[in-house]
Amino acid sequence: MKQNKLKSRMRRKVRIRKKINGTLERPRLVVYRSNLHVYAQIVNDVTGQTLVSSSSLTLTRAGETGLKNNKETAAKVGRDVAVKAKEQSIESVVFDRNGYLYHGCVKALADGAREGGLQF
Repeated sequence: MKQNKLKSRMRRKVRIRKKINGTLERPRLVVYRSNLHVYAQIVNDVTGQTLVSSSSLTLTRAGETGLKNNKETAAKVGRDVAVKAKEQSIESVVFDRNGYLYHGCVKALADGAREGGLQF
């Protein structure tokens, strides 16, 4: 069962990445979620460089306690990555859900990034 879910996500990921590409003007906002944490990073695919990153793990280390992999934490990560992106003059991004379905933590992270001021 687990292998089928992973295979399905990888198929979706490849299908999505054929259409999405991050540039310097509009970098790619990538989401990854594990069982414990949610991660987001903004990537310029032309140079292969990570411009901004944030995660629930780094927020926990920064002093916010009690963060788990849930919608509230994902929204905080989205807002944090948006604030860091604004500091680097990044206004709009291309959202890459990395093969995950657009609901739950992934949707909350996207909404949090929109609240923070990113456009996609």
